Amino acid sequence: MTKGALRDAICGGAHDVPALKACTRAGTSCGSCIPMLKTLLTQEGVEVSKALCEHFAVSRAELFEIVAGTGIRTFSELIAQHGTGRGCDICKPAVASILASLGSGHVLSGEQATLQDTNDHFLANMQRNGTYSVVPRIPGGEITPEGLIVIGEVARDFGLYTKITGGQRIDLFGARVEQLPAIWRRLVDAGFESGHAYGKALRTVKSCVGTTWCRYGQQDSVGLAVALELRYRGLRAPHKIKSGVSGCARECAEARSKDFGVIATETGWNLYVGGNGGFTPRHAELLASDVDTDTLIALIDRFLMFYIRTADRLQRTAAWIEAMDGGLDHLRAVIVDDRLRICADLEAAMETHVAGYADEWRGVLEDPAKLERFVSFVNAPDAPDPTISFVTERGQPVPVALGLPGVRAS
Repeated sequence: MTKGALRDAICGGAHDVPALKACTRAGTSCGSCIPMLKTLLTQEGVEVSKALCEHFAVSRAELFEIVAGTGIRTFSELIAQHGTGRGCDICKPAVASILASLGSGHVLSGEQATLQDTNDHFLANMQRNGTYSVVPRIPGGEITPEGLIVIGEVARDFGLYTKITGGQRIDLFGARVEQLPAIWRRLVDAGFESGHAYGKALRTVKSCVGTTWCRYGQQDSVGLAVALELRYRGLRAPHKIKSGVSGCARECAEARSKDFGVIATETGWNLYVGGNGGFTPRHAELLASDVDTDTLIALIDRFLMFYIRTADRLQRTAAWIEAMDGGLDHLRAVIVDDRLRICADLEAAMETHVAGYADEWRGVLEDPAKLERFVSFVNAPDAPDPTISFVTERGQPVPVALGLPGVRAS
């Protein structure tokens, strides 16, 4: 979808996001471009409602402050007091994310479970053939031989496709929904935990080998990457968050293509923010230079919590900074210079998250009620979905090519 086509639709009377989506199909796939649609409407002189959806007349940032300030911890209470109707597929996941960001218990507990989208509902990414991916966390890309063996054995025993990702993890594909608990029990017992590949949350902190092995390394990039990933794991946000730590200016971890990236210097670390790949790649911009590790972590704490509190739904950090009055200069004034006097509060909020972290898959395995949802058929919980089938390609199982003549060569 081109910008020109969207402008034509606006001139033709599509004066809000739902109308634009209906006539152009923009924003109906992954939803990442929805904030851009709002920006385009504003640029074309259309007054855009800040309402999250038809059920809440306030923005996501305002709704976050309502939930944080009132202590409300259920969707039903929130919509009864501050909204209308029963909610929709826009506001329910958004509220679920806000509640998770504020430490409101397991995402599949009680009423919160009904708010989740398809992937969060089963704590796994649904794939094209109705199976799911399993992505254990591998902090900083560092993994022991024993960990590799466990992943290999699980993949072999459950017939899963394995692939090393760009985020230095190992994805296991092709798990049926009823297999997920058994797979994760093996992984959790071996010390693995959820990598949150299914959630709008921190995904990975990529790293090079830094001073541990590299003759060019300036600082311990692996150690910092592991520490950052373990600190921010499970942190729910308006959109996914990616990070990287490079041990020198050669930038092997591609830190400047991440939401926040760190590059080592001779005397400390440079912090960059607002980068991403995707359909509109952006380089992250320098926020602070030559800071020590404690200062670096404090700045990242503030950056992430300020983003979570104020960003729009499905808005990546790059678009958030771009839309911010004053842009990077304002962001630096807030989280480096503490112009708004909120840095202590932002750091305290992050400490609350760190102290309250619990692995979501371990929480499922320890709760029989949560385990009951992992079935293909309610009346036949042990029966596999008969429509799921695979062929072999390059020695691994892959989905049958639906709608195409023939099958892949084995």
